[in-house]
Amino acid sequence: MKNNIRVERAIKNITQAKLAKIIGVSRQTINAMELNKYVPSTVLALKIAQTFEKRVDDIFFLEDDD
Repeated sequence: MKNNIRVERAIKNITQAKLAKIIGVSRQTINAMELNKYVPSTVLALKIAQTFEKRVDDIFFLEDDD
């Protein structure tokens, strides 16, 4: 699963550390998600989408190889 977290952070001018604090995870977790090394739980994906005021499928999406 791919995501647009880095893009959304840039639009909102939010650091990895600040996003991590808002949603209650470590900065390393945000980094791993941005590098597509970690797939978040449904609850975590919903928290991220809510933070960016977007739908989950605007941020997370499947690619053909998923």
